Amino acid sequence: MINLDSKVPDGPLADKWDNHRFAMKLINPPNKRKFKVIVVGSGLAGASAAASLGELGYNVDVFTYHDSPRRAHSISAQGGINGAKNYQNDADSIHRLFYDTVKGGDYRSREANVYRLSQVSVDIIDQCIAQGVPFAREYGGLLANRSFGGAQVSRTFYARGQTGQQLLLGAYQAMAAQIATGKVTLHNRSDVLDIVTKDGEACGVVVRDLLTGQVSSHSAHAVVLATGGYGNVYYLSTNALACNVTASWRAHRKGAAFANPCFGQIHPTCIPAGDEFQSKLTLMSESLRNDGRIWVPRDIDESRSADQISEAERYYYLEEKYPTFGNLVPRDVASRNAKTVVDQGHGVGELKNGVYLDFADSIGREGIDVIRERYGNLFDMYERITGEDPYRQPMRIYPASHYSMGGLWVDYNLMTTVPGLYALGECNFSDHGANRLGASALMQGLADGYFVLPYTIGDYLAPKLGNAAIPTDDPVFTEAVAEVDTRTRHWLSKSGTKSADHYHRELGTVLRDYCGMARDKTGLEKALSEIPAIREEFRKDVKVLGSADGLNQSLEKVNRVDDFMELAELVVRDALDREESCGAHFRDESQTDEGEALRDDDNYSYVAAWEWKGPNQPQELHKEHLEFENIELTQRSYK
Repeated sequence: MINLDSKVPDGPLADKWDNHRFAMKLINPPNKRKFKVIVVGSGLAGASAAASLGELGYNVDVFTYHDSPRRAHSISAQGGINGAKNYQNDADSIHRLFYDTVKGGDYRSREANVYRLSQVSVDIIDQCIAQGVPFAREYGGLLANRSFGGAQVSRTFYARGQTGQQLLLGAYQAMAAQIATGKVTLHNRSDVLDIVTKDGEACGVVVRDLLTGQVSSHSAHAVVLATGGYGNVYYLSTNALACNVTASWRAHRKGAAFANPCFGQIHPTCIPAGDEFQSKLTLMSESLRNDGRIWVPRDIDESRSADQISEAERYYYLEEKYPTFGNLVPRDVASRNAKTVVDQGHGVGELKNGVYLDFADSIGREGIDVIRERYGNLFDMYERITGEDPYRQPMRIYPASHYSMGGLWVDYNLMTTVPGLYALGECNFSDHGANRLGASALMQGLADGYFVLPYTIGDYLAPKLGNAAIPTDDPVFTEAVAEVDTRTRHWLSKSGTKSADHYHRELGTVLRDYCGMARDKTGLEKALSEIPAIREEFRKDVKVLGSADGLNQSLEKVNRVDDFMELAELVVRDALDREESCGAHFRDESQTDEGEALRDDDNYSYVAAWEWKGPNQPQELHKEHLEFENIELTQRSYK
């Protein structure tokens, strides 16, 4: 039976984190070197955590399946990172960022975690500047800010359209400095296939070397997962092809509760699919909505090019429906409205599967050089992919699966329901509720790694001073390695007729059709009947090429797709159980007269945390009830 003790400290909201840090147990510097910590993942959350822990004196092992940590998916984040510094003098504050985040998540996040995130956001910017991150600056040298969806202030710091890349380079350099001192050991091309526990506590991982095929085990006093989200369960997504849920799912199977799995974000600003065989979609930064206007032709039979359609014949649907926020409404609102106009027949492009993002007005007002300075690399990327010049004709965009607000349940200390196992960044559920505001993913990853975990992990480790890590010859490790070897032999024995990609595409189609931007009971029940059938056929008829010795991407994929098969069923079950609309979870049966998400606060103001009950068995639902003492629950409106 799992225990959902959030460990949120008492006291006023603004004082909780300071008081909690003072109350936590400390480990003096010489004693920190007696502890070993494993960090899985080398993106912003993982690299910043490893760098910080190494600097404090802990011995850290970092595992990444990339050939270099610089290839972690954090590099793909483009538009910016939020920080409540009020540099624009437009009435921003820590409390306003807190309010915008809770409201943007449709009141389904834990107040204490969100407020802490808002507090440390100001420190993140200073940290990154000190590391040399080349944020954009105003003429006078001050850091520049721009707007993002869900806010009426400019609090987003950016480095053109490469913010994630520049932030990751900063975190990577900080980690590399610790690698040079010997405090951090980096394991490239290492795929974590299981989490090891002893007496209910996390004590290590089992890893496959992706180049040699060797399976090994590694022990530590604590394990930190920073492995990103599960958006690739939809097959077509903005995530890199290798992004997966395996580490989180293996943790779930070992007792870590999985929270709010149906809260998956659809990003409104992606390049539409070009054909049915496409394997991923490309994100165009939300920052483009600052200067681009979104519209479709009013006439569903329109066949002329965009430049021939007059203003009167254009439907600027976001500006008309949401005059206050306009094109900067939150992602879930923008996505649903794009789907609505395309479903009504207003879609643009050869396949009629997109809407226009038009920069003509901004170019005319600001000049092409200003727009090129702000977004030049994004425009270049769009032209390379589509063959269309966005300086001369509007971009075509459409929503796509992007970010996971759901993930492993964690308490205020970022610990899962498995003691000693922590989850940082996108792989936990903690800060974004039912919809993440743009530019807050980078903020959370760095907050968790630089400013939260380094404090909270010490509180867990301090009582263990003098205890050695569990040795890797302990039965729990040998059994875990044997289980991974058995699973590998099982997959390699499969000589079916279809690839793992084939079944992944089938699974994604079911999820997009019945559990995408809109869901209803009939469709979700249909998905629940179809997913087990796809999973059964997959396990019987999948074809896995190659051997266990050496590089084998077919083996990598089949392991990851098998985990997606189980996750998909939980995503749908969670969506079916939550008979309300909130944020990105939109049930057709629960909407206002104006078609907006309609919450049911009396019955669903909780975090849904699911407990693993065994293979082919439904997970058990546990509820962490949310309390709102500082923000009034109201119908979310951006009009």
